[in-house]
Amino acid sequence: MTVYKLAVRHTWIMLLAVLVAFLFLILVDELYGHSNIAFAVAIALLIGANARILQFNCPVCGNNLFFRGLIVLPWPNKVCSKCKTDLTVPPT
Repeated sequence: MTVYKLAVRHTWIMLLAVLVAFLFLILVDELYGHSNIAFAVAIALLIGANARILQFNCPVCGNNLFFRGLIVLPWPNKVCSKCKTDLTVPPT
């Protein structure tokens, strides 16, 4: 599997994780009232789940697929922004 497909899979998993965290916060708010602790737990879990984003790098130059300079975008590059390698094809 290509690094691009793995990064896209990570994006969909993170979208699902954000949805679950949002539903968790709504549930806690309905059952116990507003809770800063529940919000902190949800944010900490999302940061932990997204730590894997740093592993999706170009196999040629090592540039991260999600970083565009200093900006981080939620969808990975199909072509490396540094060395212009097509990341959708498997390495040979």
